[in-house]
Amino acid sequence: MATHEDLFLRARGRTFIGLTQDEQKDWSGPFCFIQAADPQLGLMKSWRVGDCDGGGDEWEDEVRLTRQAVEAVNKLRPRPRFMVLCGDLVHAMPGNEYREAQERDLKEALRGIDPEILLVFVSGNHDLGNTPTPQTVELYRQHWGDDYFSFWVGGVLFLVLNSQLFFDGSACPELRDAQEAWLEAQLQSATRSHCRHVVVFQHIPLYLRSPDEEDDYFNLQRAARERLIQQFRQAGVKAVFSGHYHRNAGGVHDGLDMVVSSAIGCQLGTDSHGVRVVVVTEDQVVHRYYSLDQLSEKGMDEDLKKLLA
Repeated sequence: MATHEDLFLRARGRTFIGLTQDEQKDWSGPFCFIQAADPQLGLMKSWRVGDCDGGGDEWEDEVRLTRQAVEAVNKLRPRPRFMVLCGDLVHAMPGNEYREAQERDLKEALRGIDPEILLVFVSGNHDLGNTPTPQTVELYRQHWGDDYFSFWVGGVLFLVLNSQLFFDGSACPELRDAQEAWLEAQLQSATRSHCRHVVVFQHIPLYLRSPDEEDDYFNLQRAARERLIQQFRQAGVKAVFSGHYHRNAGGVHDGLDMVVSSAIGCQLGTDSHGVRVVVVTEDQVVHRYYSLDQLSEKGMDEDLKKLLA
């Protein structure tokens, strides 16, 4: 059983603590998990005052919203197998004066999670810096665990990626190349393992609407995007879940579902603070975004519950 003491030591040595991998490689029936993104403590005030390059000196709103998300997830039945946070855990970049306090307060807010619901952390650009260095990556690993790793749940292979190395790995080419070699090996292994599905988590989306859209701050550049899409399709990846955009977006192209979820924290569009409920069946990966208020008050929709029966 997971304990609160190891909530923040999940991925070490590319292994997800709390799951016995061999036991999880066989399909064991439908299950659900929660995908969330961008609690980003400190951004809401920074956005209000028009200083998004700053670290934000207030983050009570984000702490409250994170606690609300935790409470809503804890009440769900069937219980989710895990909750993944797809990056930008805090707003303060590495070296910013508010960084330590924001990380401390986020961890405290997350400690309320039911110990049976594992936490999975994905690195974002604010967690590593827009141009990560070996030092900022190592700092992230010390506080949150590995920046890329894989794990199995009930016959499904999940891959957690450091998308910032795809976006700009110029300051740490050895780390960038190591992840790419690891990813290729994981995808090749997936094609031989007969896993039920392959699902990817990363912070920056491959694209927002279409694979051929122009390069943007909120998507991966075209060369990296096209290479990853080709790799994912060849390996039969079912879905890629991301955040970063602070709005809901995405689309399905050639069988690959690119899911862009809005934030727990600051909203940059018209969506509500929320999380995504994902139901995995033998044939499908079905997902639906819920506002925190909706999930708190009504829980999961009945049609999703039926898929889990």
